[in-house]
Amino acid sequence: MNRSSESTRGGRIPVKIHRRVALVKTNDPLLAEELIARKTLARNLQARLSPTVLLVRPEGEQMLLDELRRMGHAPRVARGGNESEAGSR
Repeated sequence: MNRSSESTRGGRIPVKIHRRVALVKTNDPLLAEELIARKTLARNLQARLSPTVLLVRPEGEQMLLDELRRMGHAPRVARGGNESEAGSR
């Protein structure tokens, strides 16, 4: 039996859950493109997960918030399922 058939035996597929992951979510794919294009932001981004979702490096979260504010954005920060305006902690 090969590895892929072993992992789906009984209809089960291995799943990995990641906690405490920082994401940037926008409603506009062009804004995501703009953020990726800015060198100061790009070095704090890990990956693009979809056209409107960016994965933030754990050590870059605060710098990213600061830079977004400098750009004139007021990011909402969700912590533990709650959202707050302008990144309050």
